[in-house]
Amino acid sequence: MKTIEIIGYNRANLGKNESRKLRNEGNVPCVVYGGKKQIHFHSPMILFRELVYSPGANFIELNIEGEKIKAILQDIQFHPVSDIILHADFLELNEDKSIKMEIPVSFTGDAPGVRQGGKILTRLRKLTVKSLPKHMPEFIEIDISELELGKSIKVGDLEEKDYEIINSPLVNIVSVNIPRVTLPTEEEEDVEEEEGAEGEEGTTEGKEQQQEKKEGEGGDKKDDKPAEGNESEKKE
Repeated sequence: MKTIEIIGYNRANLGKNESRKLRNEGNVPCVVYGGKKQIHFHSPMILFRELVYSPGANFIELNIEGEKIKAILQDIQFHPVSDIILHADFLELNEDKSIKMEIPVSFTGDAPGVRQGGKILTRLRKLTVKSLPKHMPEFIEIDISELELGKSIKVGDLEEKDYEIINSPLVNIVSVNIPRVTLPTEEEEDVEEEEGAEGEEGTTEGKEQQQEKKEGEGGDKKDDKPAEGNESEKKE
């Protein structure tokens, strides 16, 4: 796993006012615990950019005035409006003790369900993993090359190696959804209605013409029939 270095400086004073002063100067109030002693320090906020925006999980090497401590980021707090980092907590690592981390998932392969018209839906982007530091992965790779339309991959489908996945085995990680039937737009409905109305008018006109033709044929037949009076006169 990748390691990011954070340079820090011991804090002489603690308290809200001192923390506010550090933030105004572009620093982040921090604390590291889990080892023999708890250390309060501050670090330039710009050094957190790679740590916060890195796509994978990372180990951290804290360099606090020459004292190096291997750690992980346990918690980080942001201002709700300005996104300024308010505080960061680090957990010191012990190579013989298991730790828990949020590890991003990474998909490999092309899902056949997508070629069939489906859409990939990612339900979990990170998994909670427990392991010794030396076995902690940077990403958890998931092969979706056999993921068919309407199918999903659950946590229980993953093969655990030297780490344990804490999430429920029944939770879906990724699936290929069946696309819904596309509904017609209002313009398409108007066009269909107009075409239907024109078809009905044409049918009505055709029926009227056929009726007039039948009536005309009926009148001709009546005229061709000889009168009864004339036949009597011939007999006489």
